[in-house]
Amino acid sequence: MIDRRDFYIDGAWVAPRAGRDCEVIDPSTEEPFAVIALGGPADTDAAVAAARAAQPGWAATSRAERAELLTRILQAYKARAEDLAQAMSREMGAPIDFARTSQVGAGAWHIKGFLHALDMFEFDRPLGSHAPGDRILMDPAGVIGMITPWNWPMNQVTLKVIPALATGCTMVLKPSEIAPLSALIFAEILHEAGVPPGVFNLVNGDGAGVGTQLSGHPDIDMISFTGSTRAGIAISKNAADTLKRVHLELGGKGANLIFADADDKAVKRGVLHCFQNTGQSCNAPTRMLVERSVYDAAVDTARAVAQAMEVGPADREGRHIGPVVSAAQFDRIQTLIQKGIDEGARLVAGGPGRPEGFNRGYFVRPTVFADVTNQMTIAREEVFGPVLSIIPFETEDEAVAIANDTEYGLTNYVQSADGARCNRLARRLRSGMVEMNGASRGAGSPFGGVKRSGNGREGGVWGLEEFCEVKAVSGWHDEVPHHHHGSGGCDCC
Repeated sequence: MIDRRDFYIDGAWVAPRAGRDCEVIDPSTEEPFAVIALGGPADTDAAVAAARAAQPGWAATSRAERAELLTRILQAYKARAEDLAQAMSREMGAPIDFARTSQVGAGAWHIKGFLHALDMFEFDRPLGSHAPGDRILMDPAGVIGMITPWNWPMNQVTLKVIPALATGCTMVLKPSEIAPLSALIFAEILHEAGVPPGVFNLVNGDGAGVGTQLSGHPDIDMISFTGSTRAGIAISKNAADTLKRVHLELGGKGANLIFADADDKAVKRGVLHCFQNTGQSCNAPTRMLVERSVYDAAVDTARAVAQAMEVGPADREGRHIGPVVSAAQFDRIQTLIQKGIDEGARLVAGGPGRPEGFNRGYFVRPTVFADVTNQMTIAREEVFGPVLSIIPFETEDEAVAIANDTEYGLTNYVQSADGARCNRLARRLRSGMVEMNGASRGAGSPFGGVKRSGNGREGGVWGLEEFCEVKAVSGWHDEVPHHHHGSGGCDCC
């Protein structure tokens, strides 16, 4: 049993003050393999106090100092890549090869992206030629409370911690208690890279405990949360009393619009993308909308892809999908699969229960439903498992109407050889992101959504701006460069 009960507060590993034990379950075996502590108010208060005390000093550092630190973090992160992969594979069920490439790689990708964004970020900006004495200063937002999920642990942690460091903020991170071990390794990485005491703090806990303590804490200036829409609403309500800023990355119900002129790999690509990470991605294309003339062929292709998809334990190498993360997730997915059947969708692959040969572990059969209507539960609710719903459409207008008829608005997808149509749809689809013809978004592209998918953007320059407050100044005097000690806005830094 791995024992990781300590928290990282003010630059040191400390025993919990108000902790209670929590077992970490291996979803491939359903067996506990580690124990952490869930903190209480005394732990949260200690971490927040450390961050608050460290804030002025960290805010005064130069761009160059912060960039050097991020470079050291990237080196230390790469050196611990295998440790991170093993932790994420074990704690949340990512197959080990996928953990090594995608799960670990996402973190390195974002650290590199933020280094590039920081290099070109303007902390001091002119208002305009009409007002030469005016400056806009991008100040650190202050002390940030960060609450991250279990499905892409390092992706989410780096999307919050790295831009906060880059903009001069201090922070308290509460990673998911379901998949906490990779974040503890990340804390070791930051310590080794030389993050000053109090700038980064980590307290494990659950949403009802440490999560609620952070979102309501008077000394936290901003909350950055990634997780369920339900939790995002609760956090927003709790944060309202202190008027802190709240940044939310929530659920999704992405539509993938496949037109008759789509390329011949479009359907297969869409199914594989839906099932990636065992369907546990908020931006998964879980509603496949197919033009009627190619609908039957698309259903046949989707069936074949799903039936060929292997399921296996996380420690096995290869291109299979792993278990879902927990018993609660497994039960919810099973309920929704059954609901799809009960509401009259046509089951073409998969279905309820575990795949052949599994009698334990949170394994779900890769499942495809056809003839889904957009009013069915499986088309409305985020399943967060390997379940695809296929919906026919006749016209472009109908496709847009179905795609936009959802509470969510994270990512939509378009597959068509008609460039003008693609661009038209990119404007009409109501979502924070639109990906077309399998092209992934570039480094620094802002990630985030609208409606019940949340607010705010992560990644690149937008990700840095999220952690800044805008300060408008008049009567500014141009400084002699060597006197500059601020946020690194001058040329000398």
